Amino acid sequence: MRGKLAVDAVALVAYVIVSLPSLTGVAFHEWLGLAVFVVLAVHLAQHLYQVILKRAPASDGAARRATPARVARAVLAVLLAVALMVCVVSGVMVSGAVLPAFGLYAEGYYFWNPLHAVSAKVLLALLLIHLFLNAGMAYRLLQRKKPSAKKETEHDRDR
Repeated sequence: MRGKLAVDAVALVAYVIVSLPSLTGVAFHEWLGLAVFVVLAVHLAQHLYQVILKRAPASDGAARRATPARVARAVLAVLLAVALMVCVVSGVMVSGAVLPAFGLYAEGYYFWNPLHAVSAKVLLALLLIHLFLNAGMAYRLLQRKKPSAKKETEHDRDR
């Protein structure tokens, strides 16, 4: 679970950096945006597996039921995935660094640029909701203490 939290932290830091093209420059924003897409895709895949596909049995052996909270988290995960895809595709289509690096050019700047701006804002709003909903779980996970290798057990004391 700590590995997933590490991916979450990397995704958050990378998203914050990539969401500020005025500070990073447009070319860096575009290339880093592609890298952030990969990190966020991994994070979303982990999250979708946990929320939607993982059917761990409850204590009585029955599969977990689809509670309203579980359904809401699944809907949020799907909306995040859609917003991310729209943001990445529209970002590539208005690219001034990535596409020319491959000798490509995309028509429709006046369609793709506003779509990129709106999808980035929608993605930010959904990410804030996602962070809020998962902050407690992340905090509890960070509060768990690793067992110390130096800690004496009862067995060791009896010797």
